[in-house]
Amino acid sequence: MSTAPAAAPDPFEGDDRQYSPTRLAGWLQEVNGPDRTCPEQLTRTQLAGLSSRALAVHNDVREVWHANIGPIDTPQLLALHADLREIVEANRQDGNKTKPAALVDAHPGLGKSTAVRAYACDLFHRQVSLRGATTPAGDRRVPVIYIALSGNTQIRGLNAAICRFYGLPVKGDADTLAERAVDAVLSMRTVAMVIDDIHFLAGSKSNSVRMANQLKYLSNVFPLTLIYVGVGVQERGILHEGFEPGNSPLAQFGRRTTALTLAPFLVADEEGRRQWRLLLKTIEHKLVLADTYPGMLAEDLSDYLFARSTEHFASLMALINRGCLRAIRTGAERLDEELMDTVKNDAAAEQARQELSAAIAAGLLTTRPAERRRSA
Repeated sequence: MSTAPAAAPDPFEGDDRQYSPTRLAGWLQEVNGPDRTCPEQLTRTQLAGLSSRALAVHNDVREVWHANIGPIDTPQLLALHADLREIVEANRQDGNKTKPAALVDAHPGLGKSTAVRAYACDLFHRQVSLRGATTPAGDRRVPVIYIALSGNTQIRGLNAAICRFYGLPVKGDADTLAERAVDAVLSMRTVAMVIDDIHFLAGSKSNSVRMANQLKYLSNVFPLTLIYVGVGVQERGILHEGFEPGNSPLAQFGRRTTALTLAPFLVADEEGRRQWRLLLKTIEHKLVLADTYPGMLAEDLSDYLFARSTEHFASLMALINRGCLRAIRTGAERLDEELMDTVKNDAAAEQARQELSAAIAAGLLTTRPAERRRSA
């Protein structure tokens, strides 16, 4: 007598959230998506008692959790958010007045885009909570939008990116697209627009005047606060528009824009060392490994992680995420130097780590606060 084959288990999609925040649907998913639930912390004995299917599901959940830790409320992030709130919320000028803009200009890998998007999500929620999810005309309220530029973007391409975000047609010249985008801004009551990778408008230093003119055009056309995010934008001369420093008062864009930044983690003084330790303790508390323990990062790997990440938050999080993945898949279930030495990090961090590692080994640099050094 034949028997029917066993039914295959139901497919497990996991909690991967694939979307683009440069489209309205994706941006709404980022803004309104539920907080992730921390996976259950299991012991090695409990892991061993799981079926192969249950273990695969548990590990999948842990892996996506570790890949999405953050944003973390570091002192740098909180200071940036306070500055952005002050700029954006002071911009209550009528439509016939130009609203000052903000420029978040910092080195790559410091988490500036993540920090600005976190502020944008908070602003979105506060606006909807105060004014409602729909406008008086019955349209969806979209208080903040997010777009990112690509290389060599021109005015038409920038306006097209805004229209594409709102789901509007992208046919027509730059002026037609601008009018279409402005109508969407007004109907959806958008109060702030984040434009990421703004340095792609700049090209070289010789193009600072062209870039400034493009951004002045935006501030004149759109009745909202523009929040630019970029790398090395000020170095290209954008804030003085090609004028000599002595003639910088003639630079109109510089008068309309407040420059902000996001600093790397520095451990040259006690305050910096305390902040680094607090960051590692916060991350450590979020890791879901069977053999994790207090001090795994903040004590035993503090100097090591600083050298491997070279003061950059994005490099640190990538290193820890990959380390956790390796710890799960090898069964190590903890992070230590031996395991982390097998984990590759981004090229910039790997190239810069030697100097920091040498300074730490020679006793010229430490990440440990004085009270921790004394207790050790």
